[in-house]
Amino acid sequence: MGNGLAIPHGTNEAKPSIRRTAISFVRYDEPIDWLGQPAEFVVGIAGAGDDHLSVLSALAGIFTDDAAIERLRSAGAPADVLAALAEVSA
Repeated sequence: MGNGLAIPHGTNEAKPSIRRTAISFVRYDEPIDWLGQPAEFVVGIAGAGDDHLSVLSALAGIFTDDAAIERLRSAGAPADVLAALAEVSA
């Protein structure tokens, strides 16, 4: 997706198993190779119904904001990550 963000894709077969919308967040100290691109952040999305669209939209907003990316990069505790990603749940 750019700016060091990778979003793995699930399968349509798994979609009915999603009970509620949630995300997972992984930050690497050093970028990893993700399909030929550097990825520093990996965000998994489990979207109930069509919720994944609003989550993707919020993530796009966060990862086009240099200050937000820097907050995620420098987060020292889970609470810091949650604060930086709060827009996703809004």
